Amino acid sequence: MIPAAGTGTRMSGPAPKQYLALAGKPMLWHSVRALSVPQVAAVFVVLTPGDEQFARHDWSAFEGRLHPLFCGGNTRRDSVLNGLVNVRGEVDADDWMLVHDAARPCLPAADLRRLMEEGASDAIGAILALPVADTVKTAGKDEAGVQRIAATQDRSQLWLAQTPQMFRTGLLAQALSQAPGATDEASAVEKMGLKPRLVLGSRQNLKITYPEDVAIAEAILAQA
Repeated sequence: MIPAAGTGTRMSGPAPKQYLALAGKPMLWHSVRALSVPQVAAVFVVLTPGDEQFARHDWSAFEGRLHPLFCGGNTRRDSVLNGLVNVRGEVDADDWMLVHDAARPCLPAADLRRLMEEGASDAIGAILALPVADTVKTAGKDEAGVQRIAATQDRSQLWLAQTPQMFRTGLLAQALSQAPGATDEASAVEKMGLKPRLVLGSRQNLKITYPEDVAIAEAILAQA
């Protein structure tokens, strides 16, 4: 499932970020392609109810596999939960659901394969993630309002969450329904007292957030 109902305000583009042209295709097209592997039975894309962009693009490469759902919400959590409700009759509670970010179009096949292999053997589920490589500082403002370093964190236990995130459909729906403020699927599952597995990802699986990320993504796609 790919939630794609956002507006991508930090990109400041003429269209929602998921439709930004990337290597000759919409960004969303590349994210769908990354999940279009034999082990994935269907790809559900959750769009805003008023989406008019989706029909303007050619999705024929994914015919029979791609299913748009026009039920997106105000947040990622809302969109994924709405999507799960909409596919309840097509997906069993015990089926694995991969939730991927539309803004991660460069997901390597090896990363996806590793996630599915390790995640399927885990009782809870798993996410792709990267150990933090940079030194991490927490900040605080002084009396003049200047941001200053408050502390240096121990990065040995810090990881950067990526997508896909992989959980049983029933568990994921239950977790999201109980976590209205969840920023990703794993955080909702964590609120149930569970500890999802961390699966090593890669820097290629970057999230396109700012305009300068586009050139990096296109360079990665050109080498794929």
